[in-house]
Amino acid sequence: MSKRRWRSAVAAVAITAAALVPLTTATMTTATAGPGPITDPAPEEIQSTLGLVLEEYAQFPRTEPIPAPTDRRLMRHARINGLGELPDGSGRRYVPDLNGPLYLVEDGEPRVYLDVAAEFAPEFFSGRGLGSGFGFATFHPDFEDNGTFYTVHTERPGNAGPPPDPTTYPPQTPTFLHSVVTEWVADDPAADLFSGTSREVLRLGFAGQIHAIQQIDFNPTARPGDEDHGLLYLAVGDGGRGVGTGIPQDMGTPAGKILRIDPAGTDGPGGAYGIPPSNPFVGTAGALGEIYAVGLRDPHRFSWDEQGRKSQPRMFLGHIGEHAIEAVYDVRAGDNFGWGDREGRYVFDAADRCNLYPLPENDADLGFTYPVAAYDHDPPPGWSCTSDSGYAISGGFVYRGRDLPALDGTYLFTDLVQGRVLFTKESQMRRGGPEAQVYEAALYDTDGTRKRMYDFTGDERADLRMGRDRSGDLYLIAKANGKIWKVVDTVRAPVPQEVPRSLRDNVVSFYDFEHPFQQDGAVEIDRGASRTYLNLVNGGEDMRAADGAYPGSNNSIQLRQVNPLTAGDDDWKAGVFDADGVDTLSALDGVDGMTVMGWVKMTGQNPSPDTTTANPDDYYNAVGLAGVLSGDSDGHGVRALLEIIQVDGELRLVALGRRIDGGASQTFAAHEDWRTLLPQDEWVHLAATFDYTTGRMALYRNGERVPGFYVVDGDPWQVDGSGASATTPRGIKIGGSFPQDTQERNPCNCSMDTIQLLDRAATAKEVAQQYRLMTR
Repeated sequence: MSKRRWRSAVAAVAITAAALVPLTTATMTTATAGPGPITDPAPEEIQSTLGLVLEEYAQFPRTEPIPAPTDRRLMRHARINGLGELPDGSGRRYVPDLNGPLYLVEDGEPRVYLDVAAEFAPEFFSGRGLGSGFGFATFHPDFEDNGTFYTVHTERPGNAGPPPDPTTYPPQTPTFLHSVVTEWVADDPAADLFSGTSREVLRLGFAGQIHAIQQIDFNPTARPGDEDHGLLYLAVGDGGRGVGTGIPQDMGTPAGKILRIDPAGTDGPGGAYGIPPSNPFVGTAGALGEIYAVGLRDPHRFSWDEQGRKSQPRMFLGHIGEHAIEAVYDVRAGDNFGWGDREGRYVFDAADRCNLYPLPENDADLGFTYPVAAYDHDPPPGWSCTSDSGYAISGGFVYRGRDLPALDGTYLFTDLVQGRVLFTKESQMRRGGPEAQVYEAALYDTDGTRKRMYDFTGDERADLRMGRDRSGDLYLIAKANGKIWKVVDTVRAPVPQEVPRSLRDNVVSFYDFEHPFQQDGAVEIDRGASRTYLNLVNGGEDMRAADGAYPGSNNSIQLRQVNPLTAGDDDWKAGVFDADGVDTLSALDGVDGMTVMGWVKMTGQNPSPDTTTANPDDYYNAVGLAGVLSGDSDGHGVRALLEIIQVDGELRLVALGRRIDGGASQTFAAHEDWRTLLPQDEWVHLAATFDYTTGRMALYRNGERVPGFYVVDGDPWQVDGSGASATTPRGIKIGGSFPQDTQERNPCNCSMDTIQLLDRAATAKEVAQQYRLMTR
């Protein structure tokens, strides 16, 4: 989707007067104008200088879904998905787990308060669908006096035992699961183990296994005597059936809506609850009186901000999109958020699920409400537009606590799949105005080490959500390892200028190995302009190592020969290959020059034993580092390459390039011994530059030019002042050859970090700047 370019700019929002100024490494882009598809629906998120310090708060025991799951995304340590504080002054926090337990937490120690799965066995169901199970709990604002709280869970009709209870409304046909809201009344509200009574309040049927009831909650800003006090809000998804069905816009069904009910009332269906007379559609023909807002796909976490603009509490909702948009809405009674006719502020066409389109000229007359903040998806090239690309928002909270003034007025939320903490300013989230810019916060542990969420969870899929206690303190909740962290401080987080200003428009590919594709950890996201996703061949996720090459880098990849005694296609390497040319690398067609840069650490025996011969004392005559293939390559031939190869019987560090596909290559070799240039177990920054118009090549080590010589006499490139062949490279290879994994001739027992591919030859000054930027 969007083409990223490198830049550094002062963001439009200040965190505090103390000047935590957000910076960016991504260009803010806008949607394509005109009647055609939208190519880039939302501005890119900006990396901020706001850093959050996380302190581990609690570790929860392992739980298992019921029945045993087949979807790996449900195979988590514990499916904890929220945190709140009991409204009784006790300081006890509560945490629901989708697999059944409701925990109370005191001093960081969780104890089971109520086992929802056991209470509703054998119908309780949490083993299919990402949101199935014990979805949420909320305690009545008067819990201290009345002991009342509410839960929502899913049941599988006919799963076992007697026939299920009838739904509150006629179910969709067929019905896959029921979402059930239950009221509980504790005999002793101060007890740490529930004992009391329960009753069913509401039961809804859904045809699919996803997008049921995500959250139920009370408005904590409502005081006794306020109209909203004691009214229960329910975020009801479309059941996964919102595309092309009209269900989210159908006022006669609860699916795809926010509902508001009075659990103490009796004028609803069956007398189990009441319908607040102030609800916006009460008395409207054909409309359910419970409806508060409509047009939703997968509403995922809502909250209130008591100190919103004009002192009017604001309700913010995170909304998970279908194709491209993750959105935050400012919710008011009667809103229509447009799904399935709109995704974000664009037209969604069920007949074309792969594109979004501009709004029609008469859109203002249609009454839709659009996001106050949003970000879009960046799926890998060739990724199916109907497949999950690994983005999902989880709504958060506006910080109004006292301990972290840098966060005051900041709405923080998460991308639950990627494990990113994002934020914007409440004051900039204006209904009817332009969407507020979204920023990404940096994360630190209490030792001052900057980390990504993977480093906290040990899992590429963090399943990250946010919670808040009654003091306004914020918590991060991860299903991946069943841990909760409290945000205990903020710091200024330097955003490194990762590329010199003069080179920012030339970065075709940039792999820092900190950005795995969430749907497949064996794929690395390209942060350069081309978005050429990189495959970690053979080793997959196991190739990722917690060993950064320079300050600010936490991770790298390990490359190695797997079995030195047996020929086989099992060596760990990285790359991408397409015999027709990798379309996303078209920026390297006919270029005047190229640069290959990256960090290397030798970690084993190099060169490796030659597995293609019978003699165990034979070794390969090369060690592959990194390069770009030519337009006619078999997986070995290159246009530009960093490598260690044999020159006149001696291994040397070289830059090897080819101007014309099928033509001769030229090699520039370092004079100095390669083992001195690349000492064992030491990170070294290397660069090779290629000027195809002049035939000049150069090598650099740690920002300094490496003296060397040209290996081939004469003019093997046939230099005529023009660039390389106007063909698209067939791929990238890192740590060896043949990224299509058909064979291997030069494995590397080494680690690699931050590989950069540029579409021109960098100057000596620019290479030195690049090295200094990373190491300062």
